[in-house]
Amino acid sequence: MTAQQTIEIRPMLLADVDRIILIEREIFLFPWSPGNFADSIKTGYACHVLQQADTLMGYGIMMMSPEEGHILTLGIAADWQKKGLGRKLLQFLIQSAREQNAKSVFLDVRESNHGAAQLYKQMGFQHIATRKGYYPAMCGREDALVMRLML
Repeated sequence: MTAQQTIEIRPMLLADVDRIILIEREIFLFPWSPGNFADSIKTGYACHVLQQADTLMGYGIMMMSPEEGHILTLGIAADWQKKGLGRKLLQFLIQSAREQNAKSVFLDVRESNHGAAQLYKQMGFQHIATRKGYYPAMCGREDALVMRLML
C-alpha cells in the first residue's frame, strides 16, 4: 500500500462478484457461491468491498434488523491479510450499524479461526454462545462461536 493510493470502502456491485469469488475460494475451504453474493446484494443487505485503485482487497456483508446487525461474511484477500484491513472493514460495518440505530452487532466465527476470533475480541465482541456443528469441515462439522458487540 502506498500513501498516494487511498483505500476505499464502497457498496458491492453485481459486477464485483467474480473477483470476490476468487478471494472467497482463496481464503475459505467452504466458500460462498456467486449466487449467495448476488442474492445478498439484491436483497439489500449492507454489502461492501474494500479496494485500492483497481485492486479488490476484501469484502463484507451485514444483514440489518431493527435493533441489530449480523455480519454474515467478511474476507480479506490472502496477500492483504495482517495489514489492518479486516479491522478497517469491521469498523466500517460497526459504524454503519450504529448509524442505523442498532443496539448490537452479531457474528459467527469458526472455532478454529483463532486470528479472526482474536480480532473480534480486540474490537469488543464477546463470545456469548456456541453453535454445535454449524460449519462444514474436512472431517465432518465444526462449531461456530457466536459473538456480540453491544453498541
